[in-house]
Amino acid sequence: MIRTLLVLGLLLAAPAAYAERPALVETPTLANTHSGLPPIEERVPEEPLVTDLAATGRTVGKHGGELNTLIGRAKDMRLINVWGYARLVGYNEDYELVPDILRDVDVEEGRIFTFHLRKGHKWSDGQPFTSEDLRYFFEEVLTNEELTPTPPPYMLVNGALPKFEVIDETTVRYTWEAPNPRFLPTLAQARPPFIYRPAHYLRQFNPKFGDQAAIDKMVAEARVRSWAPLHNLRDDMYDGTNPELPSLQPWVPTKGSTDRRFVMVRNPYFHRITSTGQQLPYIDQVVMSVVDGSLIPTKVQAGEADLQARGLVFGDLPVLKRGEAQKGYTTRLWPEAYASAIAIYPNLTVADPELRTLFRDKRFREALSLGVDRALLNRVLFFGLGKPSANTVLPESPLFDHGHFDPPSFDPKKANALLDEIGLTKRNKDGMRLLPSGRTLELIIETAGENDIEVDALELIKDTWAEIGVSMFPRPSQRDVLRNRAFSGELAMSVWPGYDNGLPSPDMPPDERVPVSTMFLTGPAWGAFEMSGGESGEKPDYDPAVQLMSLYNDWLHTETEEERALAWEKILALHSSEVLTIGTVEGVVQPVVVKNTLKNVPEKAVYGWDPGAQFGLYRMDEFYFDDAK
Repeated sequence: MIRTLLVLGLLLAAPAAYAERPALVETPTLANTHSGLPPIEERVPEEPLVTDLAATGRTVGKHGGELNTLIGRAKDMRLINVWGYARLVGYNEDYELVPDILRDVDVEEGRIFTFHLRKGHKWSDGQPFTSEDLRYFFEEVLTNEELTPTPPPYMLVNGALPKFEVIDETTVRYTWEAPNPRFLPTLAQARPPFIYRPAHYLRQFNPKFGDQAAIDKMVAEARVRSWAPLHNLRDDMYDGTNPELPSLQPWVPTKGSTDRRFVMVRNPYFHRITSTGQQLPYIDQVVMSVVDGSLIPTKVQAGEADLQARGLVFGDLPVLKRGEAQKGYTTRLWPEAYASAIAIYPNLTVADPELRTLFRDKRFREALSLGVDRALLNRVLFFGLGKPSANTVLPESPLFDHGHFDPPSFDPKKANALLDEIGLTKRNKDGMRLLPSGRTLELIIETAGENDIEVDALELIKDTWAEIGVSMFPRPSQRDVLRNRAFSGELAMSVWPGYDNGLPSPDMPPDERVPVSTMFLTGPAWGAFEMSGGESGEKPDYDPAVQLMSLYNDWLHTETEEERALAWEKILALHSSEVLTIGTVEGVVQPVVVKNTLKNVPEKAVYGWDPGAQFGLYRMDEFYFDDAK
């Protein structure tokens, strides 16, 4: 159960979480970014998170330096809040939940969560971080319908919010009537919900606490309708668009940023320190420069990035390798955490009635899967470094069962037999099968156009599907357009990376693999139904989808890890037996370019979003330049 998991995590983290605060060493480069601050003894919490670098195989670093990285669009500057990965609770490198911003967590019966904050912890502006900041979120944001019309699912159990209590200045408690296994894993996500807010800052925008005349003036200046959108505008803890909003992350946005160059400076009140008394982060500031996404590989080759993975794909390796010696960097190859590098998602809620009927025939999906030559894809596109994938889970996952999740071998003879069995026996003069209506079986597979290798993969699959009489046309699109077409039912099939989390544990929510949101590309209309409470979309009317929702409900009502594991195993087995998606190749590597002077970046790691937060899992605040000044 979660309590057992957390206790284990706490034991593993005990040297860091409970070590006595060592003698503190002032940050020698603090003047590079700040002035007029109190001494380190007054900035660091009385109960900081103490990291023993040697115990994790890292070296004691030095402060200073500017880390440069490239992003393809301005909104990606919010990745600083992903890579910093300061969370109430977060995953360690063994994918176990451990306290981070919190000093401790007590869990009873899977439904009562008591949070203990760190004494003396402060926001990035130096103001105390206390239970009032969690109270403000719960009572002034979450339960205020003007700010939050619909409470998020992770805060609801059987449709009800928890009882919230402030125990003292550093202790709060959440009590649900039944277990809430989603709660802690949600707080540990790459994009967390931030169930705390800087109350001292946000009160000025709330008429319950602030001056109404001043609020009216700010509403007019911001050109919004009322105080609520103004509050939401100033209260975005993830996007990082408000440099005045206090933060608990290792680096915070500055007013010196432009729409092409974002400068993030160290948080001088950050709660993590080393066992040698150094306050983290080591690096003074992170600079994120916006460039055309197609130019990122060549700019990295030219030495314009100190740490780069965003915007790089496997096919960029030749370009990246050419610049290593001259520009002083190395290209590391981290396996991706995707369940499959590329996967095809048939939309079982597509509006076209003939395609909908066909897609819901398991034999058709199985035939398409049998018509994919995964060995060819691996050899041609990934130099044989990956292996065939069914878009389920990776071997490193505790839920992995090699016997259940092997994808089928390329077998056009069996695929043809299945399509004949369905009744698709008539063909046109080109050998392509005809639908019952007489039109040619032509499948348009749409791609977001962000990864050329997806298009290359589709071209190879197009040839092997032609062998079984299925005509396929790749259609490059854009991410937002593709998703909108999926929601409306216009999209028949899409190609996308496999499931983000190829490394799930029983305690991680299986949301990605069940129709609970419109992001479930196998049935976005089912997801819309669940998200809207039945007001839009379509109620699941296909037995496998109904079973997935039933198993998901089982997971939501579990009290033990064993019960959650059983629900997960059934969900994965259903995906595998029903061929709900078509995986291709797993274990593909992500190029990660690292400047030779940048230290404590793992040589070997897994590159993932949830869990992982890309660099966040590996504590980017511990990275340092050995030539920093």
